[in-house]
Amino acid sequence: MAIRAIRTTSSISPPKLLIPSLPSNTNFHSNSAPIDPSLPGNQLVHQLLDLFSHPPSLRERSEELRHLGRRLTPETVEAVLKDIKGWSAANKFFRWASWQHGFHHNCYTYNAMASILARACQRAQLKALAAEVASVRCPMTPGALGFLIRCLGNQGLIEEANLVFDRAGDLSCVPNSYTYNCLLEALAKAGRVEAVESRFQEMVVGQGWQPDKYTLTSVLQSYCNAGKLKEVLEIFNRMNGNGWVDGHVLTVLIVTFCKWGKVDRACELIQQMEDLRMMLSEKTFHILVHGFLRQGRVDKALEMFEKMKGSGFHGDLALYSVLIEGLCEGKELVRALDLYMEMKDNSTYPDAQLIKKMISRLCGEGDLVNANKLLEENLEMLNLGSLVSLYNAVLDGLVNHGDVDRAHVLLRAMMESQSSQASQVEVDENEFSESGAATEALFQIKKPVCPNADSFNIVICGLCKIQKLDVALVLLDDMIKVGCKGKLLMYNNLISELCNVDRLEESYELLRKLKEFGFTPTEFTYNSIFYCLCKRRDLSGTLDLLREMRCQGYVPWIKHCTMMVQELCRNGKVAEASGFLDDMVKVGFLPDMVAYSAAIDGMCKIGEVDKALGLFHDISSNCYLPDVVAHNILINGFCKAGRMNSAQEILDEMIEKGLVPSVVTYNLMIDGWCKADSIDNALACFAKMIDEARSPTVVTYTSLIDGLYNAGRAEDAFALWNEMREKGCTPNQMSYTALVHGLCKCGDADVAFVYYNEMKERDFELDTSVYLLLINSLVLKGNSVKAFELLKDVLRKESFPSTDSKNFRLMKKAVHKLYKDESTSLDVRILIEGGYVPFVKSVHDIGEDTRK
Repeated sequence: MAIRAIRTTSSISPPKLLIPSLPSNTNFHSNSAPIDPSLPGNQLVHQLLDLFSHPPSLRERSEELRHLGRRLTPETVEAVLKDIKGWSAANKFFRWASWQHGFHHNCYTYNAMASILARACQRAQLKALAAEVASVRCPMTPGALGFLIRCLGNQGLIEEANLVFDRAGDLSCVPNSYTYNCLLEALAKAGRVEAVESRFQEMVVGQGWQPDKYTLTSVLQSYCNAGKLKEVLEIFNRMNGNGWVDGHVLTVLIVTFCKWGKVDRACELIQQMEDLRMMLSEKTFHILVHGFLRQGRVDKALEMFEKMKGSGFHGDLALYSVLIEGLCEGKELVRALDLYMEMKDNSTYPDAQLIKKMISRLCGEGDLVNANKLLEENLEMLNLGSLVSLYNAVLDGLVNHGDVDRAHVLLRAMMESQSSQASQVEVDENEFSESGAATEALFQIKKPVCPNADSFNIVICGLCKIQKLDVALVLLDDMIKVGCKGKLLMYNNLISELCNVDRLEESYELLRKLKEFGFTPTEFTYNSIFYCLCKRRDLSGTLDLLREMRCQGYVPWIKHCTMMVQELCRNGKVAEASGFLDDMVKVGFLPDMVAYSAAIDGMCKIGEVDKALGLFHDISSNCYLPDVVAHNILINGFCKAGRMNSAQEILDEMIEKGLVPSVVTYNLMIDGWCKADSIDNALACFAKMIDEARSPTVVTYTSLIDGLYNAGRAEDAFALWNEMREKGCTPNQMSYTALVHGLCKCGDADVAFVYYNEMKERDFELDTSVYLLLINSLVLKGNSVKAFELLKDVLRKESFPSTDSKNFRLMKKAVHKLYKDESTSLDVRILIEGGYVPFVKSVHDIGEDTRK
């Protein structure tokens, strides 16, 4: 009997060129002629098909059905399964056949049923069928086993595919290269790259089967999906060497390279296909156009689109849309409009979504004329909902272009159109003079357009951006009057901007309204108000809001809590800052370490270092392990207070906790020891810093140079200066000031003057006190001329209002000495008589004793 069934073809056949047609040694029949009802066997098939088209209640009582069951053969079952309608009916017939006395399914009937279940995507039933095949140990040919594996693989049943393959011995089957190819295909589709590699080795090394074109295609696909570029190229070169590269293989690679962003490599392969006169499929063209656009390569996407049209394919709306949107994103609006016109000329008509995006982008780029043209030519073809969407696109584009006033006027016109019953309402160009008067009226409302929540949201958020809050509030009230609630985003933006300008009461009113309209305030809503309360240092209001936030499950933002503490400390309310943190804990929020650090810093700045230390220890024992920054704040406080031993204890405690001191930590300690005139401790800390592989900074070197000069160790200080420069640490204004100051104190005024000039070349300025110290030092060294030049510089920029300041005394001393010096006496007299020395009326006012 000639039965074609599924022995040569299948509706779930593999991709073209991936798996070959079943070979002749698979024992599948290959006659595809139609069934002849005059033949006895075919009469049985037709009788069974007729009976199984009856309702089950009639069929089960049929004596004829029981009689036909005794004549059942696998070939008959296979033929019935091929022609029966619906997977459920096929499954019932398949089960009925299983119960017939003396009948046993074979590999062809199982595969016929597997094909039907796979087509219908009935994974559970297909999985059960595979388990049954293994359980009953149905004999399978290599081809039949491969076909079953492909059915399973196409439905993602990879474990089941592996199971039946591994049970091949129980199924009286010795897998051949075709069977392996089917398994490799299934594994590759599932992305099981390691399993593909393992089975490939098993096939070639373990079983001795030679891989063919289809084997390597599956392996290539697997590597492509896994992103293994090196392995992809190795397999491709191997296939190319055997002459197995075809259009399918090149298409796989082109799509893969496109997904990986290797656009140029994909283009090379496309050119290679063209040189070989191979054609890309329409689906591949679509994939490539989308892929190029994802990579931002609009030029290549358009080039591919032209190739596609040259190959006889026509773009659909989806393809035109993505290309036009890509051109709009790239601000190539002229080309986008040209492509839009081409699309319409080809009888492919845009949908509202595309028109909306184009209008929004055109308005956003200031091309109002073309945006208006698009709007007007599509007015009649759209329903009211789509029409509002287009006007919203105009509003959005105008706002994005910064033309918020025009958007506001247009929205007002939309609102008026409801009461004017479609009478023409034009935009009054005089109402938005700030955005420039238009030469013609655009975006006329020719029929009623009812603005929706999106319309108001766009404009109100735009008004918030340009700080027109009063206008936004009026528009909000008018929106509510026409029965629109708006959107939560606009309420949040308004509340945020009002809080930024300290309009707290209005923010609370908006909070009440949004709750009344059924909106749930977000964490952003509450934190906007929380910010305003913290900025006001309103402790009572802040705690009330925190309680409400706690009930809603929202968390106050760290930056606002920290700002509250800093503001209180800055205004001398350190106790209140500490109390605020305690109250937060009582409400149910554990303040962040940053906020605690701010409180510790505030205490240190007002000299309450012991209180700061107490808070530090409290949080250490109760909630946090203070970080390096918190330790640095405390160390800095003790250093400023001159309590270096306490600072050292904090540093030692920090190291015991396993925290690693930072460069800032060492810099604080070194500077503190230097200011405490303990240069040896400072140098010991410096050595520790080097041992801990912490690179010294210009701050480190400046502190040490200043400390060494103060300790009278000028040579060591100058050596450290040279070391700093040799290590590539560029001196700054502070380091130069420390050097000049130190050289003057040690009597090296001429050297100090050299470095002063170097400072000037780098646009650094000396402190006035160091200027004056340098002047007096130069006079003592007998270099009065240089000193006088420096004096003129100081007089040009200093007024010396306070007669009891250190700088005043140094200046008076310098003027006296220069006046007594013969080389500069006349010049000083001229300065005094010209009124350039503010505290000396005449030369007679220069006292003899300037040591005061």
